[in-house]
Amino acid sequence: MHILFLSDNFPPEVNAPASRTFEHTKEWVIAGHEVTVITCAPNFPKGEVFSGYENKLWHTETIEGVRVIRVWSYITRNEGFAKRVLDYMSFMLTSFLAAFFVRKVDIVIGTSPQFFTACAAWGAAAIKRCPFVFELRDIWPESIRAVGAMKDSKALELLEKVELFLYRRADAIIAVTDSFKRNLVERQISEAKIHVVTNGVDLARFSPQDKDPILLRELELNGKFVAGYVGTHGMAHALETLVEAAELLKLDPELTDVVILMMGDGANRNSLMEQAKHLDNIIFLESVSKEDVARRWSLLDASIIHLKKSDLFKTVIPSKMFECMAMGIPILHGVEGESAEIIEHYNTGLLFEPENAQALCSALKKLHSDRAMYKQFEQNGLKCANDFNRKVLAKNMIHILQDL
Repeated sequence: MHILFLSDNFPPEVNAPASRTFEHTKEWVIAGHEVTVITCAPNFPKGEVFSGYENKLWHTETIEGVRVIRVWSYITRNEGFAKRVLDYMSFMLTSFLAAFFVRKVDIVIGTSPQFFTACAAWGAAAIKRCPFVFELRDIWPESIRAVGAMKDSKALELLEKVELFLYRRADAIIAVTDSFKRNLVERQISEAKIHVVTNGVDLARFSPQDKDPILLRELELNGKFVAGYVGTHGMAHALETLVEAAELLKLDPELTDVVILMMGDGANRNSLMEQAKHLDNIIFLESVSKEDVARRWSLLDASIIHLKKSDLFKTVIPSKMFECMAMGIPILHGVEGESAEIIEHYNTGLLFEPENAQALCSALKKLHSDRAMYKQFEQNGLKCANDFNRKVLAKNMIHILQDL
């Protein structure tokens, strides 16, 4: 089977869409399928083209057996809704045109978060007369409304009509959460064509490891209890809560050894650094390469996962929670809904109310002081990581594609 996959994120980018797409397509190649990915020049999250790449009209390479076609797109930072839409629409156009030159395709997949990529995939599948699969990673554009990036308007209504059009035209929809599936069924999308393949973890890359001694020395973290946030610093993540928590930690004499580590980039990073410039118990690190991510994760005694308090985010399962489990890192989970149910079910961490700095501090203090609890979370995470093995999930997804 020849699979054509359209995604505007792909390695060497290290965000969740890039990792999921690569880890799935790599497994499909190993299983004997041909895979072509159409993407753009790697630039996320800074909106700057990675070293060694150019934003050219056409560039091809092969990554672990996956043929990768990189096309030109308008590149900008993740700041300003209008510029981001221009970015999305430019990739929609160039990826659709590039699909014309990919021959003998059996199935076309377009992945969100934003659905302009799925628009290009639908068009390519229509031209090639083959099935179109919508991989649903986010309920977009509702997430725009949830973070306040765009108010209710005719434009938002139009985007929602396009969204529903794509759901209806898809031969199959592969959602990453059960909540997304319920959302679509409530909106009259046929349940029969909606499948759930959750996010997961590459167990070959993420496993327990000792704290990296070089990084400990460089960052002066020896003897510290490190609670870290790893990921995008965007509007949806409400990371001001973590800065507020760092201020509260300074007032507790039992938590003087606690340091909050913030690793990543995004639209709100600079404002967060400005807000925290007077604090010595919070450290900001930039994003690193895919090969170096686990080394940075090793520094963490606890992982903080946080999203804005919103009904929409109750349907989201942050993929980083599976990486925490695989490395045996207890989780402080500030996300409500389906992901919180997973944390409770597997007993891998503590829940706290989103956007509540005091609740985060209380959970952190409990984890910091109770070694028996800490060890239990650590062991439970390692046990349950196998339930979210990316190799197994990739096989589940390929079975759906083969049925089509």
